[in-house]
Amino acid sequence: MTQGDGELDSLVRQRIRALRVAQGWSLDDLAARARLSPSTLSRIETGQRRLALDQLVTLARALDTSLDQLVETATDDVISSPTIDGARQLMRWPVRADPGMTVVRQRMTDPPPDSPSRMRAHPGHEWLVVLSGTAILLLGNRRFRVETNQSAEFPTMLPHAIGAEGGPCEILGIFDRDARRGHQTGESAGDTGRSSQ
Repeated sequence: MTQGDGELDSLVRQRIRALRVAQGWSLDDLAARARLSPSTLSRIETGQRRLALDQLVTLARALDTSLDQLVETATDDVISSPTIDGARQLMRWPVRADPGMTVVRQRMTDPPPDSPSRMRAHPGHEWLVVLSGTAILLLGNRRFRVETNQSAEFPTMLPHAIGAEGGPCEILGIFDRDARRGHQTGESAGDTGRSSQ
């Protein structure tokens, strides 16, 4: 790294130390894993020694990370705004670090469907937390009551549907790529297995 990369240089040094501390390793522990002397590692962390590419590669391996992750720069687009679907009373956020993931916030007022034929099954995995109210999750032949601050996680190949119980509820769901596709396909067909969509 050159002197012009001072901010990145400082960030990488902080990251090395933070990753070492997070693992519960002393300087001696990481130095042994990276085949460096503890004094060399100390000087790298404190900025008293120039960062060399070969040492960064070795340190990345020793810290169980990649060189790309070790030198990744801070990003300016930390904050994102949702896309809003007022008709379905939901908001969606993409997860930049994993474009296959989607976060959805939804307000539900109707109970889950009473007909098993309205339950959906599709590839993927879903995680949800109830932000307010009480939700009923139908999962295969089982019925779960999910209250405020409780979460549920399930493979979406199980037939499933969710709705509100005793008044409106609000949920936050995280869908992997396959689960998201399954719900988008259902939305275009007018049936998502969620009673308010």
